[in-house]
Amino acid sequence: MNSSKSPGLAGFGVLKNTTCHTEKKISVFFSIIFMTVGILSNSLAIVILMKAYQRFRQKSKASFLLLASGLVVTDLFGHLINGAIAVFVYASDKDWIRFNQSNILCSVFGICMVFFGLCPLFLGSVMAVERCIGVTKPIFHSTKMTSRHVKMMLTMVCLFAVFIALLPILRFRAYQIQASRTWCFYKTQHVEDWEDRFYLLLFSCLGFLALAISFLCNAVTGITLLRVKFKSQQRQGRSHHFEMIIQLLAIMCVSCICWSPFLVTMARIGINEGGSKETCETILFALRMATWNQILDPWVYILLRKAVLKNLYKITSGCCGVQVINLHMWELSSIKNSLKVAAISESPGSSKQINLQPLTSVGQ
Repeated sequence: MNSSKSPGLAGFGVLKNTTCHTEKKISVFFSIIFMTVGILSNSLAIVILMKAYQRFRQKSKASFLLLASGLVVTDLFGHLINGAIAVFVYASDKDWIRFNQSNILCSVFGICMVFFGLCPLFLGSVMAVERCIGVTKPIFHSTKMTSRHVKMMLTMVCLFAVFIALLPILRFRAYQIQASRTWCFYKTQHVEDWEDRFYLLLFSCLGFLALAISFLCNAVTGITLLRVKFKSQQRQGRSHHFEMIIQLLAIMCVSCICWSPFLVTMARIGINEGGSKETCETILFALRMATWNQILDPWVYILLRKAVLKNLYKITSGCCGVQVINLHMWELSSIKNSLKVAAISESPGSSKQINLQPLTSVGQ
């Protein structure tokens, strides 16, 4: 194992031979903007979740609210902790040798980068699995997916992300200061040791696996909702179908667009045998793209709901002067009604006409 360097100096090797030509003011501007917008948007999402949890305490909605709360809380602390460390590094003129002699700050920064990077992806995939079970197997979901089980899943996801983040420390492999001298991560410059490649590939594979699970489960959920919509001629579930399909498309697009550049970059660095050809600017751009996922998460999962869509529709129709969509499609929306329609369509007596009273959605 390549651990001949002392832990206190392990992260400084990259500073001597590699520089990143980035403008300091622009970098500080991006860090402050990302941190502020992320904290505000996730805080707003937490407030909305708390109000929704007080209004709706049904078992079918409790699991979604708990998972969504875990997601936005993780994103909030990720922006708060990582952003605070990044601002401190900029304020100290990126002089790591002065304030990081024992490499403690770099290790903490690297652990937080890995944990708060993987944990939202894992939670997104768990939410996709939960939604898939809730739509395809509503009876199983209502009886087996209790709050205790959801809390256990949240705990297991967080512990697994912590284990992946602590793995280099447990193997006495220090996190490295990156070429831009603004953040710490796995070794990305002159990667030659198999263990350094393993960490990069492990991070990329876990991220791609979480995205693949989300994509697969969201696709199954969307197809099931469409089948239920076309089977049942009842209008009660129609607006929920459109609302869920829009949310599923937004979730898949945002996660894939934001995280793919960073995951692909880390995978290319880990695979390249002749040393990394990725520039510092490319890595920083991919990192900022990944940061935007944590900013957009609350807007996709929580704020993109029927009430917001109706207001956007009114504004758009008022500006354009035309009606694009009949507004009655959004009038009757209910997760509970949709689950009942899904359960009825699978039962032998699904041909019976059942009058479902419209309920307000979670997001309203």
